[in-house]
Amino acid sequence: MHHTTSEGRAADVGTWRDPAILALAGLGIAISAYLTWVHYSGGLALCAGAGGCEQVQASRFATVAGLPVALLGLALYLGIFGLGLWRARSAPADLPDLVPLGQFGLALAGVLYSGYLTYLELYVIGAVCPWCVASAIVVTAICALTAWNLGSP
Repeated sequence: MHHTTSEGRAADVGTWRDPAILALAGLGIAISAYLTWVHYSGGLALCAGAGGCEQVQASRFATVAGLPVALLGLALYLGIFGLGLWRARSAPADLPDLVPLGQFGLALAGVLYSGYLTYLELYVIGAVCPWCVASAIVVTAICALTAWNLGSP
């Protein structure tokens, strides 16, 4: 994506990071929507022989205030995606400073909560859900890219 500077030159805005963040957020939406569907349908998550999904999904840590953790993840990824669209469709001068900061803040919250959930999987539940690990990797990559964007136009 290019915008014209005051000198008439094209300036790169967000370079490759913005589309990458949108793609990763889309992947996070797909993962968390699937796990939300699994929760509400009562079905079993496809774990491709890796195991652990059922044990993690059935644990007392799979919900917060009655809501599945996957639904919280879905809200997180939708928020990151929505802010990413706002960033992608705005000229740098028109973009409120809180948009990239909000994206980073959401991603950081996701990384911290994913870290906590990974700890629970490893040391309390005794099982690892590959879908949860995939989501943790996705949100960590988003966090790194949004942190990089904080210092960029």
